[in-house]
Amino acid sequence: MSEQGTVHLTSSRERPAQTFSGYIMLVLLLALIVLQVGAIARLAGSTGDPSGFDLFSVIAPPVLLVFVLTGFYMLQPNQAAALTLFGSYKGTDRVTGLRWVWPWEMRRKVSVRANNFISDKIKVNDLRGNPIEMAAQIVWRVVDTAQALFDVDDYKAFVNVQVEAAIRTIGSRYPYDDFEHLEVTLRGNHDQVGAELRAELNARLAVAGISVDECGFTHLAYAQEIAGAMLRRQQAQAVVAARKTLVEGAVGMVEMALAMLSEKNVVELDDERRAAMVSNLMVVLCGERDTQPVVNTGTLYQ
Repeated sequence: MSEQGTVHLTSSRERPAQTFSGYIMLVLLLALIVLQVGAIARLAGSTGDPSGFDLFSVIAPPVLLVFVLTGFYMLQPNQAAALTLFGSYKGTDRVTGLRWVWPWEMRRKVSVRANNFISDKIKVNDLRGNPIEMAAQIVWRVVDTAQALFDVDDYKAFVNVQVEAAIRTIGSRYPYDDFEHLEVTLRGNHDQVGAELRAELNARLAVAGISVDECGFTHLAYAQEIAGAMLRRQQAQAVVAARKTLVEGAVGMVEMALAMLSEKNVVELDDERRAAMVSNLMVVLCGERDTQPVVNTGTLYQ
């Protein structure tokens, strides 16, 4: 792109403003009121024509009173005021209490307190393409008033949009669940995924001078259209896992039983009877119902 077509974006940075204590100006205001009252009393008690000084002493204090009054403003704790002069940023005042500034400088107050925001439920496709519903809660605050006011149009609306975009980004980066516990998942790694969501939000909101103190998911579930199917899948995988554990334990017990019978010479079994005994033991150990014992009154081979 040519130099004529290049757009250069400037980023604002907060700096301290030159302001004055409002209490000092309040004393000056009271002094002007006293002068005004005295001038009026002197003029009222005068019998002759008033001199130019007398007229000036009556007219000047009200003008100064208006000048001083228009410069007052008050800042509460965790509140700041950005000052501008004819559209040019002149700094930010963060000193609490009664303050005073030149009347021609405009003041725009900004809260730097912590704000809590809970997003709406958002439908996102996870890493495997499964639709899931996500919602997050974040705590954010303005750390640079100049960026918040002058680098974005509406910093609160900007937060709302970027939160949704960050949730979609993180949601599509990981699978919802992994039954083999081999991957980082949204459901199984809340702390890790929450930390990554916070980093993503801080990167997105830095342009607006906003920092995220903490965040986390308030809602995380499969979308309704696949929730039933995923529940049956989870149940099936849980049954398979339980069966696998049961079979592994049964095989170990059968091996132990056969080894102990052979080691202690309790009974000698050929391959056919050994297979029958293994079959019976597996049925007893792996069956879902209680088995009925059968007493053999004959020999093993009858």
